[in-house]
Amino acid sequence: MLVPKYDTGSIVDTSLAIPAPPVSRADKPKVPLKPPNRKNLSILEPSATVDDERISPFSTPPSSDESPNQISTMPASKISQSKTTNNPREKGVSPFSTPAAPKVTQETNIVSNPTSYPQITRTHGPRESIGYTEEVRPGLPPRRTTEQGPQPQSLRAHEGGFASTSRIGRQVSQPVPINQVAPSSASRIVPLPSRFLPPPKRNGTSDDFELSQPPSQILSPRPDPNETPVSTDHMIDLASSAVNKVEFPDASQTNRRPPATKYGIHEIDTNYDTRLFDFCGDYLCTTGYLTRAWNLSTGSAIMNLGHGEQTKVTAVAFKPGATAEEEGLRLWMGTNFGDLYEVDIPTQSVISTKSSAHSRREVVKIHRCQNSIWTLDDGGNLHVWPPEKSGLPNLLGNAVLRRVPKGHTYSMVIHRKLWLATGKEIRIFNPSSSSDAEFQLTSQPLTQQNVGEVTSGAVISCQQDRVYFGHTDGKVTMYSTSNFSCIGIVSVSVYKISALAGAGDYLWAGYSTGMIYVYDTRMTPWRTKKDWHAHSNPVASILVDRSSVWKSGFLQVASIGTDNAVRIWDGMLEEDWLEHDMQDHDLDYCDFRELRALVITWNAGAATPTNLRYEEKDSNFFRDVLGMEEPPDMVVYGFQELVDLEDKKLTAKSLFKGSKKKDTEHEHMSRQYRAWRDHLVLNIEDSMPSNEPYHLLHTASMVGLFSCVFVRSSIRSSISNLSTAEVKRGMGGLHGNKGCLVLRFLIDNSSLCLVNCHLAAGQTQTVHRNNDVSSIMDGGGDGSMILDHEICILNGDLNYRIDTMPRDTVVKAVQAQNFAKLLERDQLLVSRRRNPGFRLRVFNESPITFAPTYKYDVGTDRYDTSEKHRAPAWCDRILYRGAGKIKQLDYRRHELKVSDHRPVSAMFKMRIKSVSQDKRAAAWQACLERFEAAKERMARNEKVIYLRDVLGVDLEEARSLV
Repeated sequence: MLVPKYDTGSIVDTSLAIPAPPVSRADKPKVPLKPPNRKNLSILEPSATVDDERISPFSTPPSSDESPNQISTMPASKISQSKTTNNPREKGVSPFSTPAAPKVTQETNIVSNPTSYPQITRTHGPRESIGYTEEVRPGLPPRRTTEQGPQPQSLRAHEGGFASTSRIGRQVSQPVPINQVAPSSASRIVPLPSRFLPPPKRNGTSDDFELSQPPSQILSPRPDPNETPVSTDHMIDLASSAVNKVEFPDASQTNRRPPATKYGIHEIDTNYDTRLFDFCGDYLCTTGYLTRAWNLSTGSAIMNLGHGEQTKVTAVAFKPGATAEEEGLRLWMGTNFGDLYEVDIPTQSVISTKSSAHSRREVVKIHRCQNSIWTLDDGGNLHVWPPEKSGLPNLLGNAVLRRVPKGHTYSMVIHRKLWLATGKEIRIFNPSSSSDAEFQLTSQPLTQQNVGEVTSGAVISCQQDRVYFGHTDGKVTMYSTSNFSCIGIVSVSVYKISALAGAGDYLWAGYSTGMIYVYDTRMTPWRTKKDWHAHSNPVASILVDRSSVWKSGFLQVASIGTDNAVRIWDGMLEEDWLEHDMQDHDLDYCDFRELRALVITWNAGAATPTNLRYEEKDSNFFRDVLGMEEPPDMVVYGFQELVDLEDKKLTAKSLFKGSKKKDTEHEHMSRQYRAWRDHLVLNIEDSMPSNEPYHLLHTASMVGLFSCVFVRSSIRSSISNLSTAEVKRGMGGLHGNKGCLVLRFLIDNSSLCLVNCHLAAGQTQTVHRNNDVSSIMDGGGDGSMILDHEICILNGDLNYRIDTMPRDTVVKAVQAQNFAKLLERDQLLVSRRRNPGFRLRVFNESPITFAPTYKYDVGTDRYDTSEKHRAPAWCDRILYRGAGKIKQLDYRRHELKVSDHRPVSAMFKMRIKSVSQDKRAAAWQACLERFEAAKERMARNEKVIYLRDVLGVDLEEARSLV
C-alpha cells in the first residue's frame, strides 16, 4: 500500500511582499451574501422534556459511506503573502446595528435594566460554599525553555495596534469594536427545578442484596460482580488481539439533575447565531459573524467585535500567556477567508492581523501546544507558529507549513502530537518534528469497521493512557496514546455524538437531542452516572477549562448548543459525589426496618365487582391473592380500563364533558370507581388479620385508570409528604385515556413512588409507547421526576407486544411453554437491549415464568379468536427500582377470566431507613472531608493533563510537578 508523505515544513516569511498567484475560482470558499439576521433573535429556553414527536427513540442517525476515505493531497505551493503594517483599515467594513444585549443567567434574584448590557452579581465564591476551606493555591509552574524559543517576556510589553493591508481582489475586514460594553444588571433568572419532598435519592436496581441479611451486610458498598474495573494492562492486551466490543452502558443508577456550578454564572444567552466558543479562567468567548466575550465571575459582557458582512470567524483559541496572570487574556481567531487575528480581550483591541495567512482557505481549527500555535485550514495546510524572542508566537513572525489530509472533521492535541480525523480515519502527526519520517507517526490511518465518522474526542484525566473518539452512529472508540492501538468500541447511543469531553473521572458526551450524558468508563459495562436535557437544540460543543483548577480551585465545563446558549457545569460533580458518599455511609446515621408490599395490576376491561359473582373462583380471587402466611404491610392495586375505552361514545363524552351540565356518563364512571373501592375495602377487612386493621391510604382515578393503596395501621403514622400527580398521554398528551397515576410519599425517611400506567395500544406502536414512558418519567405535575425517589414501583398495562412472529406461532410456543423463544422478541425487552435511551432500562423486572396475559376471549382460556386475531403478549407488567433497598420475592399471573387480560401480582421486600439527625450531622462533616480529599485527587489529575497537553510537559515530569 502506498502511504502518502507530507511536507516536512517550509518557512513562510511574512516579511516579504510576494505577489499572490492567480486566484483559483474552483478553490474559493463560498461566501454568504449577507450575515444571518441578528436583529430579532428569540430567547430560547431549555426544555425540560423531549418532544416525542420530534425524534423517534428507535431512529438511528445515517452513517457515512463505508468505503475508506481517499487521501487527497495537494502539492506544496507558494503561499500568498502580504505585508503587515500599522496602516489602519480605511474601508471594507459594512455598518450594522449594535447587537442586542446578551442575557446571562445566575441563580439569584436580579433587578432588570433593559437599557444596558447585562451584569450578574456573584452570589458566593468558592470559599463561601459548604465544604471549601481557605487554601493557598499554587500558580502555574514556570514555563520551560523550549527548542523553539526562549522564555516569554511580559505580554504587556508587546502591546501595539497592527492592521493589515488589503490582499489582491478583496479588502481585508479587520474586527471593529461595537460600542464600549457597559456592565449592567439586566439578566434572566434560571429557576431551580422544583423538587418533591423528601430530597430525591437516585439509585438503580440490583438483586445482588439479600434483604434477609443484617443491615451491616446489606447496605455497605459492595461492587457489582458484573462491573469490574478495567485495568490498563488488560485493555492493551485486548488491543493486540481483537477489539473489545461492550454493550450499552448500565443506566440503572443514573440521575437527571443538571450539575449546575455553584460559582459565578450558570448560563449565557448569546443572542446571535454561534456554534464556536472557547474559555479560559475568567473569560469566555463566542464567535461567528460577531465575537463576544463575557466575564464568568460577574456575567458581564466585556467585548463585542464585528467582522464585516461576509467575514466569519471559523476557529478560535486562547493564546499562551507570558505569566499565569496573563493566561486567557488574548485570542487567536481564523476566518473563512484564511485571515488570522490576535485580539486582546480586556482592551477590546485587535493587536495584529495576518491577511490571507491561509491563502483564502477557511481556517477550521486553531490549537495551542506549549508556546506555539497551530492553525489548520480546509485545504490541509497546517501552519506552526513557534515562539519568537519574546517566548510567545507572533503573527508578524514566520510560520512552518505542513501538509495533512483534507476533510478535517475533528482534531485534538495530546502530548505535543496532533490527532487528526478525516471522516472515519484518524492519523497522528508531530508538527514540531524536523523530518518527514518524524512528522507522520502512523504508517496507516486508524479506522474501525462498522463505525461512523469521527465527530469529537476527549481525554480523561484519571486515564492518561488512552483517548476517546465519538462517532456519528453513537459509538465511542478508544485508542492507546502510547502505541496507537484500538482498545475497544462501545455503543453508547443510537444518536449522533456531537461532542465529547473528559472532566474529573468521567466522560461527558453531548448529543443531537440536546442531552448530555456522563459515563464512568472504568466499569464493564460502562455506567451512566448522569443524563440531563442541557439544551433545547442539539449540543454543538463541550469544553473543559483545566486552567480553572490552577486559578480558581474548581473545574469548569461549558457546553454550547444550536439554541445559541452557553451553559456552565460543575466538572467535579460535587453534589452527586456528596450524595453518593452519604448513601454509601448511611449505616453511620440510619436505622433500618423491613416492610413487605404486595402489588396487583389488572386491566379489568370495564368489568364491575358484580361480574365476579358468577364464578366461584372469580369471586374469591381478591381474597385468595391476599391469603398468605405473612400478610404484607402495604397492598397496592393498579387497575386499567375500569370504564369501556372501546365505547367511543362514552370515552368521547368523558374527554370532552362540559362544565355546566353534569353528564350521566361521568356519574357512571364515578360509580364504577366507588364500587371497586368498596369491594377492595371489604376484601381487605375479610382477608387480613383482625388484630391489626388496614387503612385506606389513597385512591385516584383518571379515565379508566384507578389506584388504591392500603397500609397497616402500625405504619400509617410513619407516612408523610403524600403527593399525587397524573400524566395524560392520550390524544397527544391532552387527555387521560392513556397515561399514568403517580403517588409519592415518605415512610420514615425513605422516599417511595408508585406508578400505575396504561400506555399506547397496538402491535406497531412501540415508538409511541416509548415516548409515553419518556414523558411519564420526566413528568409528575409538580416539576419533580419519578426517578427522584429511593424506591420506585411501576405497574400497569404497558401494552408491549411480541414482534415479527405470526399469531399461530406464538400460540403454539405458549402451549409448549417455550417462553424463552417469545421473550427474545418481547418489545419491552428488545427496547432495553437495543435502545440505550429507553427510559425503562433503569428498572428491573424479575424473570417471567408465566404465559402471556393478553389477549383472551372473555370468560375462557382461549387466546383471541375475534376478527383481529391478536397475538398473545405480556402486556401486564410490574417493574421496580432501588439498588439495595428493594427485592422482588414473587412474580405471577392469576386466572381471573372476566376480562381479556389476566391479573399479575408481585411481592416485594423493602428496606426503610430512619435518620438520626445528630448522627447525620457528624456523618456530613466526615463526608465533606472525604470530598476535599477526592477533590484534591481530581485536581492533581487535571493539572497533569493540562501540563502535558497544553504546556507540553512530559507525563512523568508533570506528575512530579503536581
